[in-house]
Amino acid sequence: MSTFEVTTARNYIAGRWTGATGGAVVVLHNPATGAVLGEAPASAAADVDAAVRAAADAWPRWRATPAPRRAEILYRTAELLVRRKEELARLMTREMGKVLAETRGDVQEAIDMTYFIAGEGRRLHGYTTPSEMPRKAAYCVRQPLGPVGVITPWNFPMAIPSWKIVPALVCGNTVVFKPAPQTPLSAAAFVAILEEAGLPAGVLNLVCGGDEPGRALVEHPGVAMVSFTGSTEVGLQVAARCAARGVRVSLEMGGKNAAIVLDDADLDLVTDALTWAAFGTTGQRCTACSRVVATPAIRPALVDRLADRARRLRVGDGLDPATEMGPLVSDAQRARVEQYVGLGRGEGARVVVGGGRLAPPGLEGGFYFAPTVLDEVRPGMRVAQEEIFGPVVGVLEARTLGEAFEVVNGVRYGLSASIFTRDVFAAHRAIEEIRTGIVYVNHGTTGAEVHLPFGGMRDTGNGHREGGLQVLDAFTEWKSVYIDYSGRLQRAQIDRD
Repeated sequence: MSTFEVTTARNYIAGRWTGATGGAVVVLHNPATGAVLGEAPASAAADVDAAVRAAADAWPRWRATPAPRRAEILYRTAELLVRRKEELARLMTREMGKVLAETRGDVQEAIDMTYFIAGEGRRLHGYTTPSEMPRKAAYCVRQPLGPVGVITPWNFPMAIPSWKIVPALVCGNTVVFKPAPQTPLSAAAFVAILEEAGLPAGVLNLVCGGDEPGRALVEHPGVAMVSFTGSTEVGLQVAARCAARGVRVSLEMGGKNAAIVLDDADLDLVTDALTWAAFGTTGQRCTACSRVVATPAIRPALVDRLADRARRLRVGDGLDPATEMGPLVSDAQRARVEQYVGLGRGEGARVVVGGGRLAPPGLEGGFYFAPTVLDEVRPGMRVAQEEIFGPVVGVLEARTLGEAFEVVNGVRYGLSASIFTRDVFAAHRAIEEIRTGIVYVNHGTTGAEVHLPFGGMRDTGNGHREGGLQVLDAFTEWKSVYIDYSGRLQRAQIDRD
């Protein structure tokens, strides 16, 4: 299989590239032009079953492979990603639309994660601790779970799979990977690189398609754990189905992220940071800045600045180096964004700039929407409460710092937030009071570094984290070990001198 010139993705099961049962396919479109890009298998439950059985067959040998040896394959994977970064980035831009600078960053994040987690192959730390009894050793170790299911979205087609697949593999699990139906080409390219790096057959399996294979993977009795990133609505369904089987689930779901801007903020920095946070990836990030909470004194100038920058953003094909914002991933996603802007208007928000579809010359078939700034947004509006996942940012007003915290925390989500201020007291109060998994000071709401835990609170997640050493907890079980070399029966909590 050619890794990067692909226009046809295939499933990868038990070390073989294959089509879906029955030969059904999904046609893929380039979101920048609307033109047909290629096709991918429309897999069925039978394909998932074959993949899970392959993962189960491969697990005993992979589990018995020493973790440092597993990590060597991941180091080779990272080296291949480095060498092919540009090819992979261009493939992703054609498939999901974001600009080349961002798809290069997507690959770089996969590189960083793979190097970082490969290092855990020589650690995977448990810990030793003194026993309360004499001549008795006590320690704990990590154990893999078995075949795990990985379900990923389309907005980060290589970074997010790496956050899940790489830790799962280094811990000794096998994987069945179901990518978003919009980005199977990028998923196949990532799997092909792991294959080339020497991953044994069956350890990683790829099943492309939509709802049917996703549902079958979640419900399959041979799957020991599911790691899911996507909408809160779908994630809660995944959680319910996993709970019915009594298996672990790791969820990364929606966000409605906010930035607080105080009177003493550097408006040049704020404008740069929030333009990037709101319109980077065309607003299609779970960490995108969807709300700006400003003081009355600073709000008018801030709205003017954001609107001016939004108006001047160059929108077009992400393969064009001059493009600053690409299309939305699909026509359906564009219709969703358009609907929310209409709801905002109906609730009394004022569209300062944007608010409608775009058709750049020569790209009339693409799925473009103008960068949009809404003013006079109130906390109870749907555009202030619900995830839009598009290039739309709403500006709200808060008279006090305490009121700003109430607005930020007054949504169901808790992923990311930020505050712009020179006041160290206000900054530390924000860190303490804001109930999100990520807090930035003098930066937008987007961006993550792989060696820190990533995830959110409330309806954004279920307590697990990706990134950092904490990701290992999602993919391992703890086993406590006691070795009594006293030569006599010792009863903890009972035999006390």
